[in-house]
Amino acid sequence: MTEPPASAAARTPTRARSCTWTLQDTGLPGGPLLLAATDQGLVNVVFHAGGQTTDRALAQLTARLGSAPVHTDAAGTDVLSTATAELASYFRGELRTFTVPLDWSLSGGFNERVLRELFASVPFGTNVGYQDLAERVGEPGAARAVGMAMGSNPLPVVVPCHRVVESGGGLGGFGGGTETKRALLALEGLLPEPLF
Repeated sequence: MTEPPASAAARTPTRARSCTWTLQDTGLPGGPLLLAATDQGLVNVVFHAGGQTTDRALAQLTARLGSAPVHTDAAGTDVLSTATAELASYFRGELRTFTVPLDWSLSGGFNERVLRELFASVPFGTNVGYQDLAERVGEPGAARAVGMAMGSNPLPVVVPCHRVVESGGGLGGFGGGTETKRALLALEGLLPEPLF
């Protein structure tokens, strides 16, 4: 198996990059979302964005990108405008495929390979097992490492780690919480809608 990259927090940027951010309500248990974008694309999506979670996410972005993210409204940049419009459409059950540009710089190595494969090959309304995803990236013994890659996903929902489930039928983990994972899978028709 390929060695995982150094911890994301340990990597530092070679030059400062500007970043903007906004908040978006989702109507789901894991909302609101913090959305952050660079000039390359959407770079970070963070669940439960309020208070300390937002402060922590902004501090991490500052450390990784080399400059403090600037707050703006959703229409502040083309990327954030596209991201908020597409996510709103997704949460209404209308959007099946995201087209917002993505900045993959918060991921690397094995994790990035797995996340890119997930983004490219597991469409709306389908799911994949951790083991199957490991095999797709040529690492058949790396199911646990795939789980770690899902946990490191800087772009949840858009890069659909909620679609990765356990081979025995269990949901598996999710950074936004299992209640949110259930709601996203229900939105995509993979689980019945929660009763309450």
